[in-house]
Amino acid sequence: MRLSFPGRSVYLAAFAACLWLAALVQQAHAADIAPFLGDYTGSAEVIDSDGTSTPRDMSVSIHEIRGGFNISWSTISYKADGRIKDEKYSVDFQSSDRPDVYSAAMKRNVFGHEVPLDPMKGEPFVWGRIEGNTLTVFSLFIAENGGYELQQFDRTLAEGGLNLSFSRFRDGVKSRSVETFLRKN
Repeated sequence: MRLSFPGRSVYLAAFAACLWLAALVQQAHAADIAPFLGDYTGSAEVIDSDGTSTPRDMSVSIHEIRGGFNISWSTISYKADGRIKDEKYSVDFQSSDRPDVYSAAMKRNVFGHEVPLDPMKGEPFVWGRIEGNTLTVFSLFIAENGGYELQQFDRTLAEGGLNLSFSRFRDGVKSRSVETFLRKN
């Protein structure tokens, strides 16, 4: 015996419409990152709060991943004493409930879902946004004494690449900044 109820086709149509709308929303978020995708390189002089500068080579790679995008970047600093410091970072970003705001997925919870790190444990809280032609990544660190450090990376589309503007603030005071052009490879 087959069960049926009036309006079954209406429910199925509504369900199909919801799936279609969800796919459109996901595509809209994924489409926002498209102009930024690629590999970029450049160099700059990083200016510290005391006015000294340190030369750096920089690279950034922005690629789509399932449900979002990844930003990987590296900096090579050339110290005055001859030391070379090489740092590499990589963060996956996922769409959030807010348009053009992306949450960082930096570790997996007990259920296998990617989640942000915990700033109350000394880990950075990272998020991103796309506003016009600028992709911004923020990293918030909370110190043991309750103070904070906020890093802001603005990557703005420019002909042939990205304009990078980086700022670091400690308890509201700018402690480091750099601006440079990164050429698209």
